[in-house]
Amino acid sequence: MNILAIETSCDETAIALVRVKNNNFEVIEDLVSSQIKVHAPFGGVVPNLAAREHLKNLPILLKKILQKHRVTSQKIDIIAVTQGPGLIPALLIGTNAAKALAYVWKKPLVGVHHIAGHIYANFISSCHCEEQSDEAIPGKTGSPRSLRSLAMTKNLFPILALIVSGGHTQLILMKKHMDFKIVGETLDDAAGEAFDKVARILNLGYPGGPAVAAEAAKFSILNFQFSNKSKFQNSKLKIDSKFKIKNSKFCLPRPMINSGNLNFSFSGLKTAVLYIVRDNQKILKNKKLKSELCAEFQQAVIDVLVSKTIRAAKKYRPKTILLGGGVSANKELRAQLGETVKKEMPNARYQIPDTRYSLDNAAMIAVAGYFQYKLSKNKKKFLNNWKNLEANAGLPLK
Repeated sequence: MNILAIETSCDETAIALVRVKNNNFEVIEDLVSSQIKVHAPFGGVVPNLAAREHLKNLPILLKKILQKHRVTSQKIDIIAVTQGPGLIPALLIGTNAAKALAYVWKKPLVGVHHIAGHIYANFISSCHCEEQSDEAIPGKTGSPRSLRSLAMTKNLFPILALIVSGGHTQLILMKKHMDFKIVGETLDDAAGEAFDKVARILNLGYPGGPAVAAEAAKFSILNFQFSNKSKFQNSKLKIDSKFKIKNSKFCLPRPMINSGNLNFSFSGLKTAVLYIVRDNQKILKNKKLKSELCAEFQQAVIDVLVSKTIRAAKKYRPKTILLGGGVSANKELRAQLGETVKKEMPNARYQIPDTRYSLDNAAMIAVAGYFQYKLSKNKKKFLNNWKNLEANAGLPLK
């Protein structure tokens, strides 16, 4: 089975050609056109600009993939596209393009939930955290690669997935394929959004996640100590947890880390950074202080994410724990979650995607689309999706 997939939920124009055989996924082509330079001057994604770029880039990528691999309608079995959630101007470009292709080629069209795509990015590769390295990351865009599929692993379910991105922070329980139950989610800012806002506060540029992580890497975060002393702690802020990076001048809150539920909150953490910088402007001019603050902020986010994931794991006893979403590319999060799972949940499998599939891409949409189509009892309905499918910025995960 050959799947052509399209992803335009935000600021990445992506298209992929994926071959499926015996639940093994071969990514024949995976193209992504980034819009970072377009949105960088604004410090974030501008929806209408993103849509304009998708409109310009998608035909170019489609033509390239079709010509390079001599793809005809006869060689495509399914078309998959991100239906939502996301920015509606951006989603409309991808869904309308997919609907046009499905109509002309008379092919089944599968609308895929973006978060399902991030979950199923883990099914492209089977690298475990302790086995993951830079060398394990697939080659350059366009190089064929046949990767072992997590789908072929026995005793996979239940799965607990931690999805961390610019728009979502969720803990999702799966008892079987395409069966999603959100057991925890952010009540305000997503973790990735908080990274972007902190980067803006510190004048680190866009995108914020990699920028903050790069600064944090300059400061050692290997040793921790309990402390309630902090030179730059704002007295008006409640510190939910007293973890503090050793030798750091900062102590930020770990929001909701001790709450009795599995939800998250990162708005207050971002505000804590804002107040510290407001009251200590020299941080913006001092590279060492800026690195220390980034390290403390990053660790605060990781502490909360890891704590909540382990709490959920102990409650639901999953056989597999997955990490996904753009923030899952963060090396410290990948490593620290893996170490904690190994210690606290030794019988659980810990699965992370190859770094390139942590970010928005169309290969993950193809894999999720495959399972959605395969498990459907009424496959004929997909033939009518060229006229029925609608982009949905708030598409629920179900």
